[in-house]
Amino acid sequence: MSIWRVILSIVFPPLAVLDKGCGSVLITFILWICGWVPGVIAALVILNNPER
Repeated sequence: MSIWRVILSIVFPPLAVLDKGCGSVLITFILWICGWVPGVIAALVILNNPER
């Protein structure tokens, strides 16, 4: 995970997980709309997952 991805996930979380698939983007976007912190946490968890 690069530093630019971390910065992007803090600023706009759905854009940071764009290459991880439609489901990840949708989940992150919904959480980001509900609140900024849940969206950032979801993006960082998705980016840190080595399986995807």
